[in-house]
Amino acid sequence: MNGAQSLFKALTDAGLDTCFANPGTSEMQLVYEMGRSDLVRPVLCLQENVVTGAADGYARMAGKPAFTLLHVGSGFANGIANLHNAGRGNTPMVNIVGANASYHQPNFPEHEMIGGKITDLARAVSHWAREAKSASELGLLGAEAVRYAMTGSGKICTLVAPTNCHWDPSAGVPVIDAPIATPRVSPDTVEAVLELLSNGRKTGLLLGAHALRLEALELAGRIAAKTGAQLFAETFPARMARGEGMVQVQLVPYVLEIAQMFFADYEQIILVGALPPVSTFAYQNTAMFKEPESCEVMHFASANHDAIAALSDLERALDAGAEAAARVERVEPVLPAGELTPKAIGQSINLLMPEGAIMVDEATTAGLELFSETVGARYHDYLYATPGAAIGGGMPIALGAAIACPDRKVVTLQSDGSGMYTNQALWTIAHENCDITIVILKNDSYAVLNVELARVRDDEPTPKMLSMLELSPPSIDWVKIAEGMGVSAVAVATAEAFHAEFEQAMAQPGPRLIEATMVQNLQPLVDLIQKQRQAS
Repeated sequence: MNGAQSLFKALTDAGLDTCFANPGTSEMQLVYEMGRSDLVRPVLCLQENVVTGAADGYARMAGKPAFTLLHVGSGFANGIANLHNAGRGNTPMVNIVGANASYHQPNFPEHEMIGGKITDLARAVSHWAREAKSASELGLLGAEAVRYAMTGSGKICTLVAPTNCHWDPSAGVPVIDAPIATPRVSPDTVEAVLELLSNGRKTGLLLGAHALRLEALELAGRIAAKTGAQLFAETFPARMARGEGMVQVQLVPYVLEIAQMFFADYEQIILVGALPPVSTFAYQNTAMFKEPESCEVMHFASANHDAIAALSDLERALDAGAEAAARVERVEPVLPAGELTPKAIGQSINLLMPEGAIMVDEATTAGLELFSETVGARYHDYLYATPGAAIGGGMPIALGAAIACPDRKVVTLQSDGSGMYTNQALWTIAHENCDITIVILKNDSYAVLNVELARVRDDEPTPKMLSMLELSPPSIDWVKIAEGMGVSAVAVATAEAFHAEFEQAMAQPGPRLIEATMVQNLQPLVDLIQKQRQAS
């Protein structure tokens, strides 16, 4: 047995059966091993940021890691943005990164990094990063990576595998003990939360990571019903059970000024799998926190804890098992007509998206209305594409989710600017015949930056300023891009046309793209920001 065979057996013995890959010379022995086996499904992606994003989407829905195959430091670097998103979304993932033979690295061939080793780069976006020193160690480290990736809500683990460690003889496959146990919160912590929930102060339970999945939400809903606390979801939830019949939970707004109004009356916030609600960016003369200074924030369970066990312990201590949680009712909007606005798109999605679908959201500025219009849609899992706010996750996440759940319709809400970061995902979506409908929210602009520009300008924007924010001319033709990669596509510009095309897409399996040219008014948001800026 050589090192590549040892590593492959370690990964498959641990239950990994899907690989998202963009391989090169240093990974050919693993390509060979996968090609000889029926244990792993390899999925070719045309760019490494698609690889890592797809592995993220897969793990969010499959509940276990995929492994990636990436080529040397530069290939790994191409995948860093979506690795960052996956890490911030607490996704389990195992990355296998090929490298020059360890004895050839000192000769500084072309693929060697100028400022250091691949592991130096990997540590910035990995919870665990190692480089194998021998063929025997390669399998051992592969098994360790899978064990550690499955702790807590999930960890990013990166194994650098020099080519000589692939072909040299290995001592065999290590026998791995039981998975690493995920920590539980202490009884003292549960008691402290009980005291907060009984002190009569206005309280929010802010949920994140696995606390937003179905079983945990049921527990949180009964706790809220018993105590009167309000349930919140972190601004960028990696996965959340949502829609008709689900426990009611409010999303913390992204925009700082809106979030400050949202939290204005709250006296205490209890965190369950979430981080404190801070502003994504700091702004001059503006608070960094979304909650009031007087509001107490208490950490109940982090993403490293067993959130379901924590909520179960709290429910039991409260004797809340018989409580009826507040649930989302089905709300069918009127049939949209006329201008194609984000609201109209959301209304059609609400009416037509089937029960059990997966919604992937990288709608950016259109997301505010799309989210609110689909709260009362049929039950679905909601995946915010970019928990780390690195744009370009939408289509790769959808790809991974569809591979994990081939029997569920995937609907991707993709803004046009960020979609250009990873449009290569369209080829793999077509190649794998994934059941994904991609809605391109086309406004020919980095519209969110028009909002951010309002925070720093005192007068009207100049043409030169806008030239760095606008995406036309030329206007990007998404129909041609999609068709060139094998995805059926159509362009629409009215509410009626969108509804008809989306209805057809929901009725038929397979990949489809709808380019939706929107009419969007962000002026009220700009006015709010400028008013707050002047007041500060």
